[in-house]
Amino acid sequence: MNYADNFKQMRKGMDLVQAVAEADRCLLCHDAPCSTGCPANTEPAEFIRKLRFKNITGAIRTIKENNILGGACGVLCPTHRLCEEKCSARFASEERPEGADRPIQIGAIQRFLVEHGTKIGFKVFAPPEPRPEKVAVVGSGPAGLSCAAELAKAGLSVTIFESRPEPGGVLRYGVVANRFDLDFLNRELADVRSLGVDIRCNAPIDSTGGAEKLLKDGYQAVFLGPGLWDAATLKTDASGIDGLFSSVDYLSALRDGRFDDMVRRAEGKTVVVIGGGSVAMDCIESAARIGAKDVYLIYRRSFCQMPAEPDERNEAQELGVHFLLLNQPVGYEVDADNRICGVKLVRTRLGEADDSGRRRPENIPGSEWILEADLVIEAIGNQAPMDLSQAYPNVDVDARGLIQADSETGRTSVPGIFAGGDIVRGPALVVNAVQDGKTAAKAIIAYVTNGEA
Repeated sequence: MNYADNFKQMRKGMDLVQAVAEADRCLLCHDAPCSTGCPANTEPAEFIRKLRFKNITGAIRTIKENNILGGACGVLCPTHRLCEEKCSARFASEERPEGADRPIQIGAIQRFLVEHGTKIGFKVFAPPEPRPEKVAVVGSGPAGLSCAAELAKAGLSVTIFESRPEPGGVLRYGVVANRFDLDFLNRELADVRSLGVDIRCNAPIDSTGGAEKLLKDGYQAVFLGPGLWDAATLKTDASGIDGLFSSVDYLSALRDGRFDDMVRRAEGKTVVVIGGGSVAMDCIESAARIGAKDVYLIYRRSFCQMPAEPDERNEAQELGVHFLLLNQPVGYEVDADNRICGVKLVRTRLGEADDSGRRRPENIPGSEWILEADLVIEAIGNQAPMDLSQAYPNVDVDARGLIQADSETGRTSVPGIFAGGDIVRGPALVVNAVQDGKTAAKAIIAYVTNGEA
């Protein structure tokens, strides 16, 4: 069986008739609460209004001018708790028209408009008037691409330095293809390149002197948006165990040429995923799609406390994934060849609430047990790299290794170096990284053109 076929088709989006019909439900609120709910300021009220009045290209332009990754955000954003959560149409009322009891499907409309723009060949951007200033962007994930696009629109010469073989960051290596396929990503990358942005892959800056060397090489400013690619792990001594993967490495393998190796490891086997967020959902769903016999999700809290989106949990259940809730992994079983063969677990109960507001899991003494496993994936979060001495040695970081940057400008402790995205925030949404890139770009433009410190 060709398991790659299970990843070729993204979930179907709206067509023109559906999108216009949905836009016709908009109440045209004067205060546009949905727009205040978009972290990237994509202006959903404006593009929905334009679509409603049949100004389709104007609606597309609104999205792409405000968010170069508008298509990606339309697909990946949890809009039900962002812009759609603010939508006035979700509140039923006797004074309101029939159907005003659920939010406008803003994310689906946004995705449709971006895809439709490609279908009709609509070009949003004209080549900008070039300026002499040069800016380096480190990382081609959402923050880096967003920052680069805004800088290029202002006419600056922008070069992106990407350490991996292909651009896109988490959009390429951290999301399964059936949620966000490479054709979609490549269309968004083409929009960035159309502005004149030069993307250099296989170009890690830590091997060439780091961010401050880029300043010495003639770049007037540097934006750091490398993301978080080091994975958190349950046990510091677990490295080298055959069959134990981080979510970062596992999801990357499905995209970077190691797909067949993952199929070999999972097909007909028992796969265990540890975690409860959206990344864990991607891991369990993809494991089921590459032929795993049994897929288990281990989460130390209850189902309702799981941070994954409700639709993600539902899809996993439909695929037959086993949810082992209120269980805490405490170690691994390996065979004589250091291959994973089981996960050591202890059952938990919920105690008092912790700082997150969720009840804290407490281990139940004497409840230890072992779950047999052939492949284990830890999806318990990403973190900053431990060794920063080569990439940006003089930039201030906090105790977690995250760059300390001004939230309103992206400025760091080193003049001329700015930062944004997960390397500043910690793990966050794509749309947050997009806005960080836009915020820093505005400050960088002022810095390099007007000398504003």
